[in-house]
Order: sequence, then C-alpha cells, then structure tokens
Amino acid sequence: SRVFVSQATPKSGAADPEVTEVGNFVESLVRADVEAGKYGARVRTRFPPEPNGYLHIGHAKSICLNFGIARKFGGSCNLRFDDTNPASEKQEYIDSIQEDVRWLGFEWDGEARYASDYFDKLYSWAKVFIERDWAYVDELSAEELSQYRGTLTSPGKDSPFRNRPVAESLLIFEQMRAGEVKQGAAILRAKIGMDNRNVIMRDPVMYRVIEHPPHPRTKSEWPVYPSYDWAHGLSDAIEEVTHSVCTLEFNAHNELYDWFNERVLSIGGLTCAALPRQHEFARLEMTYIVVSKRKLRRLVEGGFVDAWDDPRLPTLSGMRRRGYPPSALRRLCELIGVTKVPSAFIQFELLEACVRDSCKEETQAKLLCVLRPLRVVITNYDAADQVLEVAQEGEGLPARRLPFGREIVIDREDFMEVPEQGFKRLAPGMTAKLRFAYTITCDEVIHDDHGEVIELRCSYDLASLGQRPPKQVAVIHWVHATSSVPVRVRLYERLFTTPRPEEEDDFLTVVNPESVEVIEDAR
Repeated sequence: SRVFVSQATPKSGAADPEVTEVGNFVESLVRADVEAGKYGARVRTRFPPEPNGYLHIGHAKSICLNFGIARKFGGSCNLRFDDTNPASEKQEYIDSIQEDVRWLGFEWDGEARYASDYFDKLYSWAKVFIERDWAYVDELSAEELSQYRGTLTSPGKDSPFRNRPVAESLLIFEQMRAGEVKQGAAILRAKIGMDNRNVIMRDPVMYRVIEHPPHPRTKSEWPVYPSYDWAHGLSDAIEEVTHSVCTLEFNAHNELYDWFNERVLSIGGLTCAALPRQHEFARLEMTYIVVSKRKLRRLVEGGFVDAWDDPRLPTLSGMRRRGYPPSALRRLCELIGVTKVPSAFIQFELLEACVRDSCKEETQAKLLCVLRPLRVVITNYDAADQVLEVAQEGEGLPARRLPFGREIVIDREDFMEVPEQGFKRLAPGMTAKLRFAYTITCDEVIHDDHGEVIELRCSYDLASLGQRPPKQVAVIHWVHATSSVPVRVRLYERLFTTPRPEEEDDFLTVVNPESVEVIEDAR
C-alpha cells in the first residue's frame, strides 16, 4: 500500500489564512451581455489547451472559469485542443488533459474538438488572403525576421519579399503544402504593417513548415501548420464561441485576433451571427511552485521529480496522486476570484487550507498510521484482543473498529527516554493517551545490544477508555502490532526552498533536496 502525506501543515492551533472572496469581472461581463441580448443571449465558452504538456494548477483556474461561466448561464463549454505544433504535442498529453478536466468535475459539450479539425478551412482561407494581397510568402531566415521586426520603441522594416507578385506567393504556398519546401525556408505572413505600434501586428506568421515529427492526429498529411494566432481565433469563430477568455499574456494578441476574424468574415468564410471577443484575466501565481511548462519539463526530464504526476509538482495529475480532492481546487479558484490586474502571489498555505477543509468534509474512511513504529507491550493486559468501536462525525456513518491488544506500536517521535523540558508525550514514568483508547504509563525501556530503544513496557488504565485525559496528558497515535497493515509512506515537503523560485537566476538551484522522504516500514 502507498500513503501520501503532506508535512507542510500548520502547527497545532495555527489558524488557516484569512481570505475574502474576490469578484469575477468575467461573470459580470457575461451577465451584461446576456441581459442585453448579445449573441441572442447565448453563452458558449471554450477551454483551449495546447497538448504540449500536463495541465497544472494555473489551468485549473481557467477550467473553473470557462466551464463555470457556461454552467452558471445555462450555456455550453467546448474542449478544444489547439494542436498546431506537432513538434511538441503528444497523444499522452491529450489523454491526460481530458482526464484532468473530468477529474475537476466538468464535462465539455459534445466530442472534444481540435484545431486540426479545421486545417482544410484555414488553408483555403489563407490562399484567399494571398489572392487579396493580405498575405505573402517570406523567405527571410529566423535571424533576419528578428532583425526586421523592430522593437517596442522602434518600427520594423519591410521584408524584401513583402511585395512579391501574388501569383508567386500563391505558387510557393502551394509548394509548401505539397511538402516541396524545406522547414525554415519559407513562411506565410499576414500583410498588416511593419510600423504598427503593436509588435504582434507587424506582419505576423500565418503558416510555417514543420517536417517532423508526425502530427498526433493528422500524421504526415500536413507538412505546413497554421500559427497559433491564425488558428486560435478562427477556431473560436467556427465553433460560435461567444466569450473567449484567456490570461493576460495574450492581451497584445487581442488586436490580431479581431483582425483575422473580421477579414475571414468579410470573405464569407464564417457563419456566426457575431464574432467572439477575447477577454483577458490575471493568471494564477502561487508561492513555492513553478507553472511554466518549460520549467516543469526540465524538472521531469532532469530527474528532479519522478514524472509529470509526481505529487510534488503543481500538475493536476500530481495533485490528484497526492490525494487532493478536486473540490479543494474549485474552492481555491472561487476564493482568489478573477480580475484583470495581476495580484500578489497566492500563498501556498491557502491551497493547503482548502485541501484540509475538503478532506474534513468528504473523507469518510479515517485511519490511524504510525510512521516509525516502536513496539509497546502492555504488561497488565491479559485479556484476548478486543475491538474498540469509535463513533464517527457525520450522519449515517458506521463506527470505526480499532483492534486493541497486549502488543501495539506507537511512533518513535512520541517517546523520549530523556524528555526535554515541555515534552508531554511518553517517557519513563510518564503517561500518554492512546487516541480513542486507554491511557498508558511507561514502566520500563528495553534496549538492544547497541543501546537503541526497541521496546517499551507499559501499564494501562482500564477505566480511562472513553474518558477525556487530564490536561497535561498528550494524545498519541497507535495501531495494533500484528493486525495493522504495513505500508510505504511518502512524506512530502515543498519542492522549492524559496517562495519565489521563478525569480532565481536558475530555479533548479533552489530545488529542495529533502522534498520527499520514503518510509518503508510504517504501519
């Protein structure tokens, strides 16, 4: 058996972080649209991950927002994979993403959708753009493209290929589609303006050649692939999404999103009654984690963690494996709210508080566990083993049944042969309360040949069962020595030693070398 335990819990008596729920501006915006009859009072959202990695806690905020908005307003939410870059996409990621969305408690409308479902349409529209001189094939190198783009404070300059004949661009683009052009030799760019104040609008890429590896779905059918910007907004429009919600880093892409959609609408390529609009919100940022897929991949591939579902990672599969209830993540997303302004980092303790609350509300099977067993013989217990029945909180729950007998085990940390000042658990001559059972007093300590404590001999108080112990008597965990089940326990600390690992020059230098401890002989 395996048990995952988080050590990062408040000390006894410590209060959980105080949090006031924050508003949700997206919900207010959607409500205003519905009341105004925009989109025919219809609401359709979408969750559009790129299948190039596992989802993390930041995605949970987007999932809860998109699916939650649709649910609240009686609408629908699509799951669409923006699968436009086969170089980094895998079926493994597609499968894991679907599992994570369902685990969080949501179901998308109809079948899962893919940008690759629309490759034929996107390609045909791109050809129309060329014919109308809205796009051209460029043959600048990647380095030259960067040089020509300009900066935030200075305009770019036109490519020497910008004014090539339409027929020539069309021919080369068709050759790209036929697999006759090498990767990096040519790209298709929109013809907008290299002096645009928005760098994203300076003749952005629409298509590029990607020779390997094969696409997870279309295999080797397409040697050219649409850029994210070309495919994303048009996929929203094809699916008649009403509210396209994404994080703030896409704010600069908003203008291009509209530019592409409006032009395709003008050529009669779209059937939606009204174009979707993109709305950006501040992403979730939290202490003691990283959420960059690139950095998560370095942790996995560098062997700092075991896999994408390692319980130390902030991936949803890792949190699921760690035992986090999905309701805890949904509650966290409710508490932090949705705003347009980047706020302070969310404290990791808030997530832990949500997890504890959910576990308290939802967990019915509660077990006692001893991490580092120390044998205890109760010398004045001569009866046969008995079963102690303990009533559980909650209506209709059966009583817990705890085997008790002459030999039990307690945790070594609950015993000190020479107790420190203030130590209140078990020590020679001291008394402790066995949780849900009796009080015991340590009468004798047995050592092995090396002086290590291997056994305690204690006496128990028969009348103490069901009684509250005196104030100075601590309560300790225990299990029956032979009826208990051996388990392997993993104790997890935070993966990083500093609260803001992404601010380090190299975040790998602050990986906690003691983030996991494996105990093989717990019971």
